[in-house]
Amino acid sequence: MDEELKCPVCGSLFKEPIILPCSHNVCLACARNIIVQTPEGEAPQPGRASANSDYDYLDMDKMSMYSETDSGYGSYTPCLKSPNGVRVFPPALLHRHCSVTCPLCHRSVSLDERGLRGFPRNRLLEAIVSRYRHNRAAAVKCQLCDRNPVDATIMCEQCDVYYCAPCQQRCHPSRGPLAKHRLVPPAQVPAAAQQQPPQPPPPGADARKLTTCAEHEAENYSMYCVSCKNPVCYQCLEEGKHGKHDVKQLGITWKQHKCQLSQALNGVSDKAKDAKEFLVQLKNLLQQIQENGVEFEACLVAQCDSLIEALTRQKAKLLTKVTKEREYKLKVVRDQITHCTMKLRQTTGMMEFCLEVIKENDPSGFLQISDALIKRVQSSQDQWVKGALEPKVGPEFDLSVNTDPLLQSILQLDFVQSREILTVPPAPLLQLEKCCTRNNSVTLAWRITTAPVLPVEGYVLELDDGNGGQYREVYVGKETVCTVDGLHFNSSYNARVKAYNANGVGAYSKTVVLKTSDVAWFTFDPTSAHRDIMLTNENQTVSCNSYDDRVVLGMAAFSKGVHYWELSVDRYDNHPDPAFGVARINTMKDMMLGKDDKAWAMYVDNNRSWFMHNNSHTNRAEGGITKGSTVGVLLDLNKHTLTFFINKEQHGPVAFENLEGVFVPAVSLNRNVQVTLCTGLEVPKNLKQ
Repeated sequence: MDEELKCPVCGSLFKEPIILPCSHNVCLACARNIIVQTPEGEAPQPGRASANSDYDYLDMDKMSMYSETDSGYGSYTPCLKSPNGVRVFPPALLHRHCSVTCPLCHRSVSLDERGLRGFPRNRLLEAIVSRYRHNRAAAVKCQLCDRNPVDATIMCEQCDVYYCAPCQQRCHPSRGPLAKHRLVPPAQVPAAAQQQPPQPPPPGADARKLTTCAEHEAENYSMYCVSCKNPVCYQCLEEGKHGKHDVKQLGITWKQHKCQLSQALNGVSDKAKDAKEFLVQLKNLLQQIQENGVEFEACLVAQCDSLIEALTRQKAKLLTKVTKEREYKLKVVRDQITHCTMKLRQTTGMMEFCLEVIKENDPSGFLQISDALIKRVQSSQDQWVKGALEPKVGPEFDLSVNTDPLLQSILQLDFVQSREILTVPPAPLLQLEKCCTRNNSVTLAWRITTAPVLPVEGYVLELDDGNGGQYREVYVGKETVCTVDGLHFNSSYNARVKAYNANGVGAYSKTVVLKTSDVAWFTFDPTSAHRDIMLTNENQTVSCNSYDDRVVLGMAAFSKGVHYWELSVDRYDNHPDPAFGVARINTMKDMMLGKDDKAWAMYVDNNRSWFMHNNSHTNRAEGGITKGSTVGVLLDLNKHTLTFFINKEQHGPVAFENLEGVFVPAVSLNRNVQVTLCTGLEVPKNLKQ
C-alpha cells in the first residue's frame, strides 16, 4: 500500500492532498510547484477547477502548452530535477492564465480565481496516511539484518526500507545515486512543523471536518452530485450551481459506491490470489530450472565422457591392430634376414670351395667331383629365383583410418529441440499377447501409446536374419498387424517397429524375440499344383486323374536347417514310377519330377530306383515300393545335401550335394498312385555317407 500513499511529485507520504479533476492526488505544496503560466489568449479552455465544475477530458486532450524555448513560459515535463522526476517551478506565479498538469496522466486544467483552493481536499486519504504514519511510528526492526534484527535507526522514504546504522552504511551509503534519497528517523513525519510522532486522533475529532462543505464551512455534506462527482450541501443546491445536475442522497450513494467497490475488490482479490499462486509457481519453476540445469549438465558431461571413453577404447583397439601388424612385419623381415643370411653363407662357402677346386691341376680328380659340383651350383642358382631377393613385406602399413565423417559428426553435435522431438511419433508398443509364430511364419502386432502432435502416416517393421545379423525392412504401411512368411525354421528372429509422419521417423520400439518351429508342419499347395492333381484329407493326400506324371508342391519353403518328411503309399497299381524330392517354386508341373534343372528327385518302381536331376539318371539302387511303403526325404541345408529313405532305411548314398537356395517339397505321380504326406518328424540317425 506504500505506493498508494506517496505523492507522485515529491515521492513522500501525502500531506494535505488535493484531488485533481482527473481523480489523481498531489500534495498541496507540490501542486504549487507544478503550476504553469500560459500565454494570454492561448490558455486551455477555461473551466472551473472547483468541486462544482464540469471537467471535459476531451477538451483537455486538445489543449497544448507552449514550450520553454518558444514562449519563455515553463511547462511540465518529467525529468530528474526532483525525487520523482518532476521539474519544480517557483511558487510565486499568479493564478491568472495558469494551469496545473497532472504528473501521472499529463492532463492540464486551468485555475480559476480561487487557484488551488478550487480543488477539493482529500480528507479520506489524509486520514489513511495519518493512521499509516502512526502504525509505522511503532518500534520497527532493521529489514536487512540477517539474524536477530535490531531496531531501525533510519528510513529511506524513496526506498521505503528501514535500516540499522551498520546496514545503512553498508547497503545505503549517502553517496552516488543514493545521495539524493531522503533519510528520516522511523518515527519522524516528513513535515518541518511537526516534531512528534503522530498520535491517533480521538474518536469523532475530525467527524465534522471530514463532512464540512469546502465552500460553506458551516454546512455539512448531505447530497452527492452525480454529474460533478462531488458531495454538496443544501446551500450549494440553493445557490443553483447544481440545478440541472443529477443529485442523490449522500448516504445512499455512499453505500452504493461502497458496494460497487467491494464487488470490484472481490474480482481483484481473485486475480491477486491467482497472481500469488502464479508467483509460487514461478518460484517453483526457478528451483526446477536450477535443478534440471544441474542434472542436464551432469547428463551432458556423462554423455560426452561416454563418447570419449568409447573413442579411447576404439583407439586402444586400433593401436593393438597397428602393433600386431608391426610385429608381423618385423617377424617376416627378421625371418627373411635369417634365411637369406644362411643361404648366402652356404652359397659363399660353396663358391670358395669351387674356386679352390678350379685351382687344382689334377684333371682326373677334378672330373670325379665336377658333375656333382655343377649340379650343386645350378641348384644353388635355382634357389635365387626371381622374388627371392625381394622383401616379402613393405615398410608401409596398409591400414588407414578415415576420421573425417566422425570429426564432421562431432562438429555437428548439437541439441535437438524438444518440440522437434515431440512432433515425430513416439516409439510403438509391441503387443506381446498378439505376437505369435507358426511354422516358419511370425505375426506381430503393435500400437501407439500416446497420440503424437501430427498423425502417424505409417509404420516400418524390421527383422534380422535369424542369426543376430543386420535388420532389414519386411513391411512398410499403415497396418498395425503383419505376418511375415518364408522364414528359417528353428531360428530366433529379433523384430522391432517404428512409426513415421510428415516430420520424420520416430524411435524404435523395444525388441521382441520370436522363434520359429523346430520342425516343419505343412501340406500340399493346391494353388500351385497341376490341374490334374486331386487333393483330399485337408490337402495331405494327393492323387492324379491323368496317366501322365503331374507335379504337386508343398506349402513350406526351406533355405536353412535340417528337414525331414515322409510320404506313405496308399495305392500303387500297374508298376508306375512316382518321384519324390524337392524343387524350385517354378519347376515344370506337367512332367516327371527331376526332368528339368529345377528339381532334384528319386523316382522308384516296385524293384529299383534312380536319382534324377535335369533329366540325368544316376545311382541305380535295388529295392522298390509297394502299397503301404513309406518314402522319406531328408533335406540337410546345413550340409547342402539331399538323402532318401524307404521304409525308414536309407536308400542308396547321398543323392545330391551342393544344394543352395530355396527349396520346396515336391512329388510327381499319375493315376495309378496315391500318397499321403506326414510332416513334423524327427531327423533319422546313423546316416550312411
